[in-house]
Amino acid sequence: MTRILLFLLLITFSAATGQTRVLSLQECIDIALENNLRVKRGYYGLRGSEIGLLQSKAALLPSFNLGSNAGKNYGRAINPVTNAFINRNSDVLNLQGSAFLTLFNGFRLTNTVKQNMRELEASDYELTKAKNDVILNVVSLYTTVIFNKELLANARFQLTSAMEQLDRIKKQVAAGQLPMANELNQEAQVATAEVNLINQENALNISLLQLKQAMQVQGSETLDVEVPSIDPEDLILDNSPEQIYQIASQTMPEIKAALLRVESSELALKSAKGSLYPRITLNAAAQSNYSSISNTQRTSIDGIELSSTPFGVVSGTNAPVFAYQPVYKVIASEYNVQDQLSDNIFKTLNLQMNIPLFNGMQTRAGVQRAAISKEIAVVNQQETQNTLRQSIETAYNDALAASKTYTASLKQENARNEAYRMTKQRFEIGASNYVEFRIAETDLVQARSDLARAKFNFIFRKKLLDFYQGKPIGF
Repeated sequence: MTRILLFLLLITFSAATGQTRVLSLQECIDIALENNLRVKRGYYGLRGSEIGLLQSKAALLPSFNLGSNAGKNYGRAINPVTNAFINRNSDVLNLQGSAFLTLFNGFRLTNTVKQNMRELEASDYELTKAKNDVILNVVSLYTTVIFNKELLANARFQLTSAMEQLDRIKKQVAAGQLPMANELNQEAQVATAEVNLINQENALNISLLQLKQAMQVQGSETLDVEVPSIDPEDLILDNSPEQIYQIASQTMPEIKAALLRVESSELALKSAKGSLYPRITLNAAAQSNYSSISNTQRTSIDGIELSSTPFGVVSGTNAPVFAYQPVYKVIASEYNVQDQLSDNIFKTLNLQMNIPLFNGMQTRAGVQRAAISKEIAVVNQQETQNTLRQSIETAYNDALAASKTYTASLKQENARNEAYRMTKQRFEIGASNYVEFRIAETDLVQARSDLARAKFNFIFRKKLLDFYQGKPIGF
């Protein structure tokens, strides 16, 4: 007896002195959503879809590129400014810029933008689906914790009752009213109740650990949950499984995501077919060169004069022949980098059309793969709908069975409680034997356990049906 009392006092003292955080259902859900890795992965997937959409929109705009090339030539080379051969070392610099614009490519770019818009919406719905899965898991585990709390309270009632009866039987045995065997049997019942209490305590701790793991918090953290006043409000299921499915098919994110994936695959097929059409592009480019070989005095023709030295004689008369030659004037002391780059600019503008005729069946194979991907998306969408329908039908049948079980368990608990009360009164005045009392007590404990199990099972099943109909989950 002393050992049992110390055990109960230890449990009470630990609960009273420990720094325990008591969380509501909404707080548990918020923590789980913040820490869940699948949800975090969903956020990154959504961000990736946003980047993909932005990139596809930017592909509709012209592209611009700048480049440069600097180097040193040794020995015989071509002067990039004059295109003449030289045989000396030189420094060279080349600058170029280009622009590119797709005018027509079978509407591939516009279809890609529409496809990425569907992908972004689908990623958003898939993130919502991941959050819903976390919420449902937390609600289920939270309900299990509350259920185990009720079973623990029932086990404590059983132990307290057994201890009270043991005290009473000891007095009766000491007075000679009952044989010693009754006292020994009752001590065994107290020990059994103690073991049951320990088992229920372990079950509660395990359910709390599972809830912590779902919330992604350390198992060593001391947590507890609020126990709201929850009772089945209505045992009637208003809507049929088909009605619930029709509502869910319009609200569940996995259905919307699957439909968007089908639309995305259709646009991907149109984009692939665009490769079969001619491609028209507009290209523009400009470049300029500099060479240290041309970095000499810069001159220009200032006039024409007769040369002072003849370059030949007239046949027969030997009269000297003079030629006119240009007169140069110095414009700049050197032909520097800026001037060369300014004078050597070369520009191009062209319109180009490519007609696909044969490229090793790559385009045709791409179209065929896109068509297969579309059919797979349709199959996935049908599979998602079938899974949702089956889940709703199963949940409805479970809720219907749980409703009937709860009604029967409630009647059973009321009857067992009254039978226990009457048997206890009779036992205390000696009108009932010990075996009858033990049977009544055991039946009451079992009836209370069955009622708690049926109650929480029905509550969760009803909440699950409410969830499929878009109603908020909460106690």
